[in-house]
Amino acid sequence: MRVLITGAAGQLGTDLVRTCTDAGDDVVACRRAELDLTDRDSVYQGILGVRPDVVLHAGAWTAVDACEADPERAFHVNAMGTEWVADASRRAGAHLVAVSTDYVFDGTKVEPYQEWDRPNPQSVYGRSKWAGEQAVAVQAPGSCVVRTAWVCGAHGPNMVKTVLGLLDRPELAFVDDQQGCPTFTADLAPAIRRLAVARVPGVFHVTNEGATTWYGFVREIVEAAGHDPAKVRPIATADLDPPRPAPRPANSVLDNAALRMGGFPSLPHYRDSLDRLVRELRARD
Repeated sequence: MRVLITGAAGQLGTDLVRTCTDAGDDVVACRRAELDLTDRDSVYQGILGVRPDVVLHAGAWTAVDACEADPERAFHVNAMGTEWVADASRRAGAHLVAVSTDYVFDGTKVEPYQEWDRPNPQSVYGRSKWAGEQAVAVQAPGSCVVRTAWVCGAHGPNMVKTVLGLLDRPELAFVDDQQGCPTFTADLAPAIRRLAVARVPGVFHVTNEGATTWYGFVREIVEAAGHDPAKVRPIATADLDPPRPAPRPANSVLDNAALRMGGFPSLPHYRDSLDRLVRELRARD
């Protein structure tokens, strides 16, 4: 199939390009230079000029704290840009799969969030992504929205790379009152392609199996790198100095219920994927 990928130079976009290319797809990889989400003409010309079978919309502004300081840019990229992508995809006859986030939820639920729980975003980033989801539903009925969380991969900044760069420190402190599901782009990208091939509509939560806190995750990263996890100590979000501008959901655990009910395979447990990514990154050093 002919696949157009937005945000192709990003952390997820890079693995989407590789996954689709390896599967034999005709891939049109759009970086910002080829498809600028803040430029309506760029979006429409990029998609209508190609007329792909599928659009994988991974482009976004994901700097959560920076979004808090610049709401207009956040909504321009994540909401309006997504609305243009959705409308252009419908006009081109392409099936759209748009990537969204756990930040659409407020994090107050005790149990994992299912696809049918009502969003209530607390940050600018979360509100802009929720607005993008609503635009997809209106402009391109029958499209697919994939919500994911705590994304890590071999490309771009993420928690695994951050921690590996701090291993020489005698002590690390990370919050133990935010929990979620670490998700690895090497697993997420093939799952997104499977949903695109099936052309399924609706909202899907797609994360690796297993949940932890940032403190627990960092301990596992440190241990996977061959260091003593005891150097990591837990702190509360309220103890962060300086405090983060954007509020984080205390509970970001997503239940991949629609994926399970739809008969799609689950992603591997995050610990298995973490070991693989740490080995890959350490081999580059």
